[in-house]
Amino acid sequence: MSANSVNISVETTCENQIREIGYDGTELYQPPPTLSESLAKCAARIDFSKTSLDDLKKEEKSATEAEEAEKKDGTQFQESLWPWDAVRNKLKDAFTEICVLSDVISIAKDKRYLVLDPLLEDGDDTKPIVQVYSRKKAISQAAQVLLGGAERLRNAHSEQRSRNISDFHIELLRLRQNWRLKKVSNAIIGDLSYRTAGSKFNMSGTFEVTKAEELADEDQLQGQNSSSSSSSTANGMPIKAASALRVIVPAELQGVAYIKVITQKDQEDLCSAQVNLMGHGPNITAQVGVWQKTLEFAQNVLFCKELFAQLAREAIQLQAPIPHVVIGNQIRATLLPNIQLIISLCHSTTFDSSQPAPINDHDHVLEHSLHQLLREVHYKNSHHPFPHPSSAPLGPSKKRMMAGPMAADRETLMDMTKSQTILEQIIAQAQHIFMRKRTQYVLDTLARDVKDPQIVSHWNAMNSPTMSCVKINIVTHGYDAIGRTSLVIHVKERSLKCICRDGRVMRLSYEPQELRDLILCQINSHQISCLVSLARCMSWTVLSNSNHLGIGKVEPLGNASSCLLASPIGDRMIAVQIRCDPQIDVKVYIAKSPRQDFFPNPLVPEKLWENLGGSFKEVRFDKIEGKSFLNKMEFLMASLTSNTA
Repeated sequence: MSANSVNISVETTCENQIREIGYDGTELYQPPPTLSESLAKCAARIDFSKTSLDDLKKEEKSATEAEEAEKKDGTQFQESLWPWDAVRNKLKDAFTEICVLSDVISIAKDKRYLVLDPLLEDGDDTKPIVQVYSRKKAISQAAQVLLGGAERLRNAHSEQRSRNISDFHIELLRLRQNWRLKKVSNAIIGDLSYRTAGSKFNMSGTFEVTKAEELADEDQLQGQNSSSSSSSTANGMPIKAASALRVIVPAELQGVAYIKVITQKDQEDLCSAQVNLMGHGPNITAQVGVWQKTLEFAQNVLFCKELFAQLAREAIQLQAPIPHVVIGNQIRATLLPNIQLIISLCHSTTFDSSQPAPINDHDHVLEHSLHQLLREVHYKNSHHPFPHPSSAPLGPSKKRMMAGPMAADRETLMDMTKSQTILEQIIAQAQHIFMRKRTQYVLDTLARDVKDPQIVSHWNAMNSPTMSCVKINIVTHGYDAIGRTSLVIHVKERSLKCICRDGRVMRLSYEPQELRDLILCQINSHQISCLVSLARCMSWTVLSNSNHLGIGKVEPLGNASSCLLASPIGDRMIAVQIRCDPQIDVKVYIAKSPRQDFFPNPLVPEKLWENLGGSFKEVRFDKIEGKSFLNKMEFLMASLTSNTA
């Protein structure tokens, strides 16, 4: 191609029909027909009615006559203008062949014309009696094989009964019902791992199942049976058959293992809990065999080792304010200042049931929370929300899939990506258990020390592993109808949330002194409010009251409350001061009118001023009769009212 060549685009003329012309002059053409549409259009022009021989002969005769006429006229032969003549002729030939094939098949089926039975190679005829004898001999041989096998099974069963051994196949069937088994090169291998729950532990949990006779001699089995029978008869129990299975577990999975969780404060154990699989599942040992306990202990060891390895990995990866420490089979984490959480893996190859572990500081609530946490993790790993693929990798969760239709914001999406590890959840639950115990101790101590008023705590039984709820009622015995002070405390992981009756919400830290000050403040408020209600019932006038009185010396903790009351005719006044010290201190003062020390003078000549209240004098409140503060105040107001009358 030369350098001065020019590219020319050649377009075919549009031979399609115009289907529509728009208002803007746009022409819409009919698209060209496809190959299938063209074939259907051409096939529609075939006339299949002209398929008889007479029509063909007529057409051939007319064709020959036309050729002769053309020859006479000297004109040239012209082919038919219809392009499907060859197709029609081929279809006619195929139809003829099919008709011939149909005639051949009909003749072959009719035995009058053709016999298709095979001929015998030998000319000798087989007698029927010979066939009967041969079949009878074959049946007798099969019967001998079956009888021989049944006799061997009968002998093995009787031998097992004589040796007091259970059936091997029945035991194997029961083993398959409870454990995963597979056959590998003439050996039965089982699996104890937690692969179905998303386990990533590298340690193998395989065990081997063999027949008992393969590993023990008959004398040893008889000796075991005799010892077991003697012990069983000595205890008055029926003789228990020995197992026909022998289960071999790896040496590292033998023994007893458990994970011990301890909270310590200054080298002093506060509470502890144990985590294992023993005693938490269905007891099916008596139903299946003696091998069940061996497998349960082995799986428990595998569970404890796998759980501790997972916790150790998380302790190393987490970035805590005070780093976690992993030393050997022990993990140390800081819950609160001077309070540590210790997670230890205990594995022993021997177990002595006669010496149980001490459970003085055992916390059943913490143990239940930890087991509940592990079961929840197992359930989430084995039960993924639908829809999810059956074989492909799992996709996002149901909440993330519904984030678009539900119009989730950025904060919600960020919360979906956050997840707590197992160690973080264990630390949170341990912190909550400690805060719960500390709150219980503070409330019990105040209820023991403060006799008036009474402090009643109601703990909610339905709590979460990281939050508990307690309702506190402060009442005075005998005056329940006058006043009651209630508050609700939510015990969380590292803080307390207090909701008072008037709707105030106060958030406290993990320090117990803050909760103690709050309860003492509520006691002061309760005493003042109940005194105001009692005074109104006795027709006394409330001149003033305050829950935060700024008088007296400044105390490091607590505050003072006061109330000023006047008699019905106004000649007596009572001033009450309650100070919330480490111990509740109550002081009562009385003032009378008219004043006895009033002397008229030229400056104050009128006697009207003598009705002013005199100076307040302190009352020995502890000498007044009464069991409670309100009871004593009732006696005091009643006596002052009667003296006035």
